[in-house]
Amino acid sequence: MTDRSNVEFKKYSFSSSEHLDIYRKLILPRLIEEKMLVLLRQGKISKWFSSWGQEAVSVGCAIGMDVEEYILPMHRNLGVFTTRGIPLQRLFAQFQGKALGFTQGRDRSFHFGSQEHKLVGMISHLGPQLGIADGIALSAKIKKNKQTTLVFTGDGGASEGDFHEALNVAAVWQLPVIFAIENNMWGLSTPSSEQFRCKQFIDKGVGYGMEAIQVNGNNILEVIDAVRHIKSEIQKRERPFILELMTFRMRGHEEASGTKYYPKGMQAQWELKDPISTYENFLLEEKVLDKDQIEALKKELKQEIQSAFEEANALPAIVPDVDKELQDVYAPHEFKAVEPGGALKEMRFIDAISDGLRLAMQTYPELVLMGQDIAEYGGAFKVTEGFVDEFSKQRVRNTPLCESAIIGAGLGLSIVGMKAMVEMQFADFVSVGFNQIVNNLAKIHWRWGQNADVVVRMPTGAGTAAGPFHSQSNEAWFVHTPGLKVVYPSNPVDAKGLLLAAFEDPNPVLFFEHKYLYRSLKSEVPTAYYNIPIGKAALVNEGEDLTIITYGLGVHWALDAIGHRKNHTFEILDLRTLLPLDLDAIINSASKTGKVLVLHEDSLTGGIGGEIVALINEHCFSALDAPVLRVASLDTPVPFAAELEKRFLALDRLLTTIDQLLAY
Repeated sequence: MTDRSNVEFKKYSFSSSEHLDIYRKLILPRLIEEKMLVLLRQGKISKWFSSWGQEAVSVGCAIGMDVEEYILPMHRNLGVFTTRGIPLQRLFAQFQGKALGFTQGRDRSFHFGSQEHKLVGMISHLGPQLGIADGIALSAKIKKNKQTTLVFTGDGGASEGDFHEALNVAAVWQLPVIFAIENNMWGLSTPSSEQFRCKQFIDKGVGYGMEAIQVNGNNILEVIDAVRHIKSEIQKRERPFILELMTFRMRGHEEASGTKYYPKGMQAQWELKDPISTYENFLLEEKVLDKDQIEALKKELKQEIQSAFEEANALPAIVPDVDKELQDVYAPHEFKAVEPGGALKEMRFIDAISDGLRLAMQTYPELVLMGQDIAEYGGAFKVTEGFVDEFSKQRVRNTPLCESAIIGAGLGLSIVGMKAMVEMQFADFVSVGFNQIVNNLAKIHWRWGQNADVVVRMPTGAGTAAGPFHSQSNEAWFVHTPGLKVVYPSNPVDAKGLLLAAFEDPNPVLFFEHKYLYRSLKSEVPTAYYNIPIGKAALVNEGEDLTIITYGLGVHWALDAIGHRKNHTFEILDLRTLLPLDLDAIINSASKTGKVLVLHEDSLTGGIGGEIVALINEHCFSALDAPVLRVASLDTPVPFAAELEKRFLALDRLLTTIDQLLAY
């Protein structure tokens, strides 16, 4: 690995006033950390991730970026937060889990963002913020505002798939983003030799088709100069850069882990290259500062730190408020009904989705569509055919095969006030982007008040003999996750109205579309803009003898089934939305008939049917005349052969179970 550890300051031209400002910003995080280590021993904070020895990386990058440009830091970037001017009392309140903290006690340390300071904090999974940076940079490219985005990762985190996906997308799309890799040579206790086999991260640049620069991360002036140089290059021609910052972590990954795994003498060697002492010595040699001035500045900052801590420490502990905790899971949204109007036109299920998507693009100029093959080709199912000609390739974007980075990019667009639609070519493929959905999209508003205005379209379901990786019903994976909304229409009218409502909603919406219905189902659909409220079920058929609660293709199975049992009347409730459920509609229908069958195409075990049965048992027990039964698909993967698939599906057992319930 190239040795970039020598600290040479003289070749950089900064004025005395700039040096003073840089020095002040550089020592502040070190002095805060000294305080934090005392508080940790006193039990006044619960955990601390040290940036000792790496301050020049964070402070230098933050100084090099313009204040209106976004930075996506990690847990060892205290200097980014302080350089961006976050009030110290709020930082200390965050560390202590106080209400004044950015996450109001819901998350710890640096797991937060601040729109005011143009910061987007990490989650513990390390890599997902890289895709978010792509989205923020994409917005700058679309808006032509000449802004650059900088995102941090580490030599350990760079082993994750998110690293490859995000860099590949940025290179393909030529996004104005700097991937700052803090190479401190250790991932917790694992040395770089056990993390990667290349000599250095700049070697990866040629593979991604992007320029890569390596700097001494302990040289604050070199870091500032490198970031400013890269920004000037991006101003001339938009493109991504790798910036590898060579440094060393003097303390443990976090304080509890210690540093016993370091070879003997390594810390002593790096102590000589400490970013603060070396820069301080340079300032003394150049007579920019004298020792008395240094001591006076440190005393002033320590007093500022102590005062801020006392203010935060005096704040009361958080009093749990269950209503507020539940309320903050979703970004506020007031649904405003737009009634169907205009002429009616016969549309297939897929035509109604395409029509809704087109109207959304016309209504929201900031909406960007992303997915595999969705541009000129029109998508695997041709939903977006012709969209490039109408809306441009800037807004209708083919993506590489990288679901995680693209979902992350959707969130990045939302962070800067835009909207995003991400199409999964098949719902089965969403597993590759699962982390972004359940840990970033779903939790970000509850954590620090940032909405995730992203719609993920999910072509789903069996019945087309497509086998186990193109036929799954995986909606239950997501109905367990607070913060998401899960929509599953059964007909063209609902598909269009619910899709438009999904784009109105500032929360993340997973929109399931049954592939079997795409071209087999059609009806008269209003051609104008209208919406249907998310979270409201629809009564498809009224009856007295038995309620069938279902959604998607199950609605059509139920309608067909009751045609074979004409001596009875049936209530069919189409849920339409699976999260949040329309509990009132479920209770009303179950209480009316006293007999309930829950039908879904998903496998039985762990399907949403179990949740609905539990809710009915809790709320309607006295009104029931029979046990609530479920009809679902077998607890196997979806088979390929048509005969096997038919036996697998819930439809194969529907009539038998209806008769069983009617017999009570």
